[in-house]
Amino acid sequence: MTYTVIARCARSGQLGIGIATGSLAAGGYCPAIRGGLGAVSTQAFVNLKLGTLALRLLEQGFAPAKVMAELDEDDPQFTFRQVGIVDGTGGAAVHTGENTRPWSGHVLGEGYLTMGNVLASIGVVEAMAATFEGNGDEDLDERLLRVLEAGRDAGGQQAADGRHLPERSAAVIVHGHRDYGDIDLRVDAHETAVDELRRVHGVYKPYEPYYQLRHDDPRNTPAQDVWARENVP
Repeated sequence: MTYTVIARCARSGQLGIGIATGSLAAGGYCPAIRGGLGAVSTQAFVNLKLGTLALRLLEQGFAPAKVMAELDEDDPQFTFRQVGIVDGTGGAAVHTGENTRPWSGHVLGEGYLTMGNVLASIGVVEAMAATFEGNGDEDLDERLLRVLEAGRDAGGQQAADGRHLPERSAAVIVHGHRDYGDIDLRVDAHETAVDELRRVHGVYKPYEPYYQLRHDDPRNTPAQDVWARENVP
């Protein structure tokens, strides 16, 4: 009961994942990402080791399609998994197993993919893809947030009786070419997690330059409240 976008920004080279689901704390166990190398999400009936294994295979030089074949070979329950991979060059592969719960499926685009399971319809991942393609001038984190909102507004997750299943956790994670993330924001337990993620992002985003300043020039970094008075609207 999850919908996800995985993408490489053609402008910045950043890799990112946006995910929303009815499960709890999905941002902590579905995504695996390393800047410049690749971004992976494993979902549906999650196999927790597949993300780490996929990154190791990418590091060895395997293309995403070859990585996916190796994951299939390694996991005897692969038909229950949904896995997406985008590498540091924008190469992508996606797998939706035949035993994932309907509606499940994906859209594979240039440098990105959208995928989901237990969704209202194919329209969810299609709306997500259209939103990603239509907002190329935005920072990647904002773009991923817009995609999650589009998925929710297109129907999101749906139970067998037609009820909307609330998004109880969500995350946006973006890595550049450093050994740490540029953005890593998560909502682990909330009845409207996509809305809450938007709120958290709005609070955090103005402070992003400050936290980078603390890293780059600690000697000349003012106290946070002093910096905020001059820089945060």
